[in-house]
Amino acid sequence: MTAPETRLRLLGKTSSINVRKVLWTCAEIGLQVDREDWGSGFRPTDDPAFLALNPNALVPVIVDDGFVLWESNSICRYLATKHGRDDLLPTTARARAQVEQWMDWQAGELNNAWRYAFMALVRQSPAHRDASAVATSVALWNRHVEMLDRHLAAGGPFVAGERFTLADVVLGLSVNRWLGTPLPHRPEVPAVSRWFETTLADRPGFAAHCRNGTP
Repeated sequence: MTAPETRLRLLGKTSSINVRKVLWTCAEIGLQVDREDWGSGFRPTDDPAFLALNPNALVPVIVDDGFVLWESNSICRYLATKHGRDDLLPTTARARAQVEQWMDWQAGELNNAWRYAFMALVRQSPAHRDASAVATSVALWNRHVEMLDRHLAAGGPFVAGERFTLADVVLGLSVNRWLGTPLPHRPEVPAVSRWFETTLADRPGFAAHCRNGTP
């Protein structure tokens, strides 16, 4: 008789956008999670017990039946693959590459655009008080969201085409952060608004882990 797997252990606070990526993915799959409050999405965690799991010192981290994994997008891909959810992460080369393209863009280009503005305007970080740097970050953040808007307007209804995928999870959370940050200027993005307000609205986990009042 095979012993049942233990519940997925997730380390990280829900204030972290990257922890919420994992929680939304788990909701889509129907996974039960034991979440523990650790660290922050921006401040390294210096607890030796945490560093033994993730030397990078940032959340989230999962422990899945003894298997340890960090980096939020990698965790989402792992969970979709393990549980056979090829709707969330396709197995064919081109379809998967399209999803991962947008996930990588979110983790790299888009995150780097908004980080300074978010830390200044929401986190009120003393280290992010340069008005010129804030303005540059806001402009770049808006430009990236406008790029997503043009992409959705030309295709859709989801980021990678006809089906909801992990690309919608990670970018849905990014757009939620953009909408929840008090920016001095926010361009009109009708395709993004339609996708966020309507297309994603009935997804499992959207209300609990994305549009839940936390940017």
